[in-house]
Amino acid sequence: MSMWSSFILQTAYGAGECGKTPINTVALSLSPCIGAANNAKATVPPACCTQVKKVLTMPACMCAVFLSPIAKQAGINPAVAISIPKRCKIANRYAGKKCGRYIVP
Repeated sequence: MSMWSSFILQTAYGAGECGKTPINTVALSLSPCIGAANNAKATVPPACCTQVKKVLTMPACMCAVFLSPIAKQAGINPAVAISIPKRCKIANRYAGKKCGRYIVP
């Protein structure tokens, strides 16, 4: 199967980084994290940590959201956003995983 055919199938069946859920929908679910995603010293709200734990069931999804155009439009700083799982004290956060040019702390 060619790369293009694979892309068409993934698009048709919704198999992306976030499964069948569009990245923009996942990004909106992380709206409680906006302050913490822009300021490394900000306290991460419990509602943000709850959502992050849900999204981390698919680590590629979290990365895709942090690097997405909607995150960029919201002014999210990926270098700060990627630290949220650690700041939420999530043990199973895939530390050391590469996300674009960033590494999960």
